Amino acid sequence: MEEALVLAEGLYRSTDAKTAHGLVRYSARYRIMGVIDSTLAGSDAGEVLDGKPRGIPIYASLEEALRENPSVKTLIIGVATAGGRLPEHYRPMVREALERGLNIVSGLHEFLSEDPEFSRLARERGARIIDVRKIYRDMKIFYTGEIEEVDSLRIAVLGTDSAIGKRTTALMLADELNRLGYKTIFIGTGQTAWMQGAKYGIVLDAMINDFITGGLEHEIVRAYRAENPRAIIVPGQGSLLHPVFPGGFEILALVRPEVIILQHAPGRRHLDGFPQYPMPSLERYLRLIELLTGREVYAITINHEGLTPSEVEEIVKRYEKEYGVIACDPVLHGVEKVARGIVRDYLEGA
Repeated sequence: MEEALVLAEGLYRSTDAKTAHGLVRYSARYRIMGVIDSTLAGSDAGEVLDGKPRGIPIYASLEEALRENPSVKTLIIGVATAGGRLPEHYRPMVREALERGLNIVSGLHEFLSEDPEFSRLARERGARIIDVRKIYRDMKIFYTGEIEEVDSLRIAVLGTDSAIGKRTTALMLADELNRLGYKTIFIGTGQTAWMQGAKYGIVLDAMINDFITGGLEHEIVRAYRAENPRAIIVPGQGSLLHPVFPGGFEILALVRPEVIILQHAPGRRHLDGFPQYPMPSLERYLRLIELLTGREVYAITINHEGLTPSEVEEIVKRYEKEYGVIACDPVLHGVEKVARGIVRDYLEGA
């Protein structure tokens, strides 16, 4: 894998750094050699994120990171800011990277390859700028109905908020089902999944709305024909009730999942990035999903942000008793309980 550094200056502890977080937890496309955030220099990126050391150091600067990793040729923009703009204080760091001949990978809505200064430096230094969302901007595949051929178990992982861990839970669940012997394919729906090396997927919020279902259908059918999986997992984007980052309707309408996992952060009091919008109740999401799909949520997975381990354990027990679902914290507990439930209820003997 190509070695890379991840830029998350000043934001690694925030939900804006969800791209960095995803890459620290898992990447099959890039070997992550370090994260740049001077406010956390000297720490282990995994320890800061999940309390689990991953051998990925956090550096104070690009210069320091390259001094210890001289073979690195790529810098990944590890933040997904509101509006998808490059933070102004990141410009000097991107400029420095290009001057050193490093390739830049960005999932922002702002295309760095179209920035006059950056594009000039890239040409002069023989570097590449990859705007991931630009890859999918002109993807115009209309719905065909071929998804009706797909008889794999369809699993969707939705969330009650944006930046809440949908993709991480979906990846973990795919890995666990594969470990249990049931071939499962993960279908990416965002730019971070592409950076992590997802073999199939789209970048939903980079595409024209009319072509989202067709593009997603195309990738699901392509995966089905090539891999013949027992199950297909699709993570949602944004949240059904987030006024700024809506998402999930197209996924539910097209995929018509038989299994729905709902990721929730009980410790959040307002929607991500917008304190003026209180977090809707969990019950409201459960009712909404059942209304939209005709199916009850199968499991509730917990993001433990702002919670102690003992609080998480209490919430898991309460959710299982109150809602009659499987509940767990994927990062603290893993997802074996959810995977074994799916095998028992949907895959065994099918």
